[in-house]
Amino acid sequence: MTADFHNAPIDAQNLQDIASIQSLRWQPLAAVYPRLNLYIGLAISAMLVMAGVLAHTELFWTLSYFFQQNLSWLLGLVSLLSIFFSGLGYLGDTRKRYALRERDLHFSSGLLFRKIVSQPISRIQHIELKRGPFERRAGLATLEVYSAGGSQHAFEIPGLELANAEHIRQFILQHQALITHG
Repeated sequence: MTADFHNAPIDAQNLQDIASIQSLRWQPLAAVYPRLNLYIGLAISAMLVMAGVLAHTELFWTLSYFFQQNLSWLLGLVSLLSIFFSGLGYLGDTRKRYALRERDLHFSSGLLFRKIVSQPISRIQHIELKRGPFERRAGLATLEVYSAGGSQHAFEIPGLELANAEHIRQFILQHQALITHG
């Protein structure tokens, strides 16, 4: 270690506002993404209710007395909770945003509790483009961003149109080489 090393404390109150999070140009996810997740959530809810109705008919097994007496209430409760949580998921998905600049990538999510994740492009180890069956059908993709030094992805940006996700991935890979090598 050299004698020239300094690590002076910095007062956060005196920092200049170089580039605040509010000044970022946030981009919304694909418009179909929140609806797709809503439909998936409602389909799962419908399957749960249908399973309950099948159980109520007692074709495959006999229910206990408690379930025989309270199954309609339980099905109603499952239906209401499923609709509620699907609606919350939909609202949360409409609030997700991303911002890409020359040297960093940002992702904002959360309905009640907002979360913003920022990653310098120079610290991105690799970036994966993933597409599940529903995403492929809707023309969407998810970008998983892996940070240098971590074994798990730092964050992911779901619900991007495929062409947009491919462009962002290519931009990051090209600019990563430019930033780290010159």
